[in-house]
Amino acid sequence: MMSTLIEQQRDFLRRCERAVAPLPNWLSEGRLTRVTGLVMEAVGLRLPVGSACQLVVADDYLVEAEVVGFSGDRLYLMPLSNIQGLQPGVAVRPQPQLQVPLYGQPQQGNAPRMLGRMVPVGMSLLGRVLDSLGRALDGGDDPQAEAQYPLYSQPLNPLRRTPVRDVLDVGVRAINGLLTVGRGQRLGLFAGSGVGKSVLLGMMARFTRADVVIVGLIGERGREVKDFIDHILGEEGRARSVVVAAPADSPPLMRLHGAAYATALAEYFRDQGMDVLLLMDSVTRYAMAQREIALAIGEPPVSKGYPPSVFAKLPQLIERAGNAEAGAGSITAFYTVLSEGDDQQDPVADSARAILDGHFVLTRELAESGHYPAIDIEQSISRVMVDVTSAHHVSLARRFKQLFSRYQRSRDLISVGAYVPGSDPMLDEAMRRHPQLVAFLMQPMQEYHSFADTVAQLEQVLMA
Repeated sequence: MMSTLIEQQRDFLRRCERAVAPLPNWLSEGRLTRVTGLVMEAVGLRLPVGSACQLVVADDYLVEAEVVGFSGDRLYLMPLSNIQGLQPGVAVRPQPQLQVPLYGQPQQGNAPRMLGRMVPVGMSLLGRVLDSLGRALDGGDDPQAEAQYPLYSQPLNPLRRTPVRDVLDVGVRAINGLLTVGRGQRLGLFAGSGVGKSVLLGMMARFTRADVVIVGLIGERGREVKDFIDHILGEEGRARSVVVAAPADSPPLMRLHGAAYATALAEYFRDQGMDVLLLMDSVTRYAMAQREIALAIGEPPVSKGYPPSVFAKLPQLIERAGNAEAGAGSITAFYTVLSEGDDQQDPVADSARAILDGHFVLTRELAESGHYPAIDIEQSISRVMVDVTSAHHVSLARRFKQLFSRYQRSRDLISVGAYVPGSDPMLDEAMRRHPQLVAFLMQPMQEYHSFADTVAQLEQVLMA
């Protein structure tokens, strides 16, 4: 009796399965209710912040978007592409979300998972130019990468990181000699527009002793993106580089993702045991993109139009770089910071200076006088130089700066003939050595100087 009943139930379930098989799969769907500027509002869906969505304008026209906030039952979306053609009531569909373990931590038991977008990574990407989501911009096919990595991840435990102890040769004499960089250090290039930031980045991309170079061009003009790749980076630099470009006309969310993708690529190569050089131009435009998003969804500004989330996002991005645990690789990162009107107290510049492990200031005065690279060594500092170089090298660099600074402070007196030689022995020495000091700081963009040669030249300048 019981077996007959069970067989009848199974037969009933098989008939139900055959009946529903031709029907389309169930799909959750919301509706677009409002578009104001860059912000879109949708109802009918319950999705976490960071979820990817598609707005179905037509069968062959989809607009990609991402959840950036919510209020009650309303979701706030930001587009990842052009929003032309949207109208009220357009269907909003969630894209499948991948569950990613918290980066750098093993997934155990019921530990929380982080929902997030995955991006392509791998050695096959070397030499490629990609957009913020890993799609080809260089005319080739979209990359078929060896692995997928989370776009946004958690930083490593700071107590497990390997200390910065080794010199990184960047091939630029002024930096190698006076502002020595350590492998795994994070530095900023602070400057106004048009003073040679991109050229200096290109020099380091070609000359630095690193296994892989990751270049993030965030918010740059389209012409500058192509010029940087073709002329400044060059074939030699591009062969061992991956370029992620999110030009100025990209939606602000794509600019944010561009910086995150460049960092994710650097993390992948670091986890393979490689030494990575990460160059990002610029962190200011990253902050501006976050400002656009935050203001659009109603966050109040607190400092020169920047809302609090901007100053929370900066350390989250920068702290992902640096040395990994013992036995793994490293990420040495250079972030350009665009000082508006050459104002070094700009809130973004001031916040970045506090987070980074050093800063190089490029001044318009030096650039206009033909002094390249236009690094002002008096305003610049590398906070790890004393940890990675010898005491003799540190003393040479300190002596160089003292002589250079003494001459700069007395330059007006010297130029008008008001200084009497013999009054100040240090100034007399600074005047005698000044032409050699200036020549040491200047370097053509195609010229390479190794770290060892730089230290020898520094000794020659100060001991001759």
